[in-house]
Amino acid sequence: MTPPTTRRIAILDDYQGVATTLAHWDRLAPTFAVEVFTDHLTDEDAVVERLAGVAVVVVMRERTPMTRRVIEQLTELQLIVTTGPRNASIDLEAAAKHGITVSGTSGSGHSTAELTMGMIIAVTRHFAVEHDAVRAGRWQHRLGPGLAGRTLGVIGLGRLGSEVARLANAFKMDVIAWSRNLDATRAAEHGAVAVGKDELFARSDVVTIHVPLSDATRGLVGPDHLRSMHPGSFLVNTSRGPIVDQAALIAALTDGHLAGAGLDVYDEEPLPPGHPLRSAPNTLLLPHIGYVTSDNYARWYPEIVEDIIAWDEGRPIRVIDTP
Repeated sequence: MTPPTTRRIAILDDYQGVATTLAHWDRLAPTFAVEVFTDHLTDEDAVVERLAGVAVVVVMRERTPMTRRVIEQLTELQLIVTTGPRNASIDLEAAAKHGITVSGTSGSGHSTAELTMGMIIAVTRHFAVEHDAVRAGRWQHRLGPGLAGRTLGVIGLGRLGSEVARLANAFKMDVIAWSRNLDATRAAEHGAVAVGKDELFARSDVVTIHVPLSDATRGLVGPDHLRSMHPGSFLVNTSRGPIVDQAALIAALTDGHLAGAGLDVYDEEPLPPGHPLRSAPNTLLLPHIGYVTSDNYARWYPEIVEDIIAWDEGRPIRVIDTP
């Protein structure tokens, strides 16, 4: 009797090289052979070439988009597993059309909210500048405000935004919030005051963004909003880059209208060498690590193995259906 052919699993964008150490992938042997890729491909043709013949693709959030064009060319692909409970960069309709199951994992816990507060402190107190100064033998160059009594404007008071609001309350900040369907009662439940969008930008010392990227939120923060922020204010974005008009943000930083920006997300990731944000003044730039913690990874990768086993047994779990 001929033994069954081993099917290939490709784990993409394992930047830290930790995927195989955080789960028992041997549970999948000998049915599956696991391949890990620590680099990142931006060209779709290169992605298709790499994944030719692969049965299961494991993607880390939205690092490598599984677009319709990619999916249509991967004729042996049967399962996509993403970290997190949703992934806007997977074309779910194309996957469903081609009979490909899409599964996810649990959410990212508190890590993004924690990072947001850390970035707010770091950018307002100029940690990056002072760190570089100390390493260069200099001492104390900037003045930055304390947070107590300052106004934090939260765009999007959902799961992440509400947690940031509660953390800001602990720092004795005054929290105001806006989202399309936010009312006063719900805002108050999270220690915030509901205001209009224009009022939020005009009043805030720091604006932080916590809405998902969609057609409705792309470019949500435009030039007029940034210019309506008072001189000396700050912007923090740990959500998605295209929510903010990038050119307008660079202009507001370059001419000094904004005192600074803390960014964990960008229009293009990884941020290309020579990108103008890399040289923009008064910026704290992080490489999209809001969800990147040992706690999250140690939970996600075992759940990915569970997803693959369950799917292989004909009982897929944590399935992400087409909206």
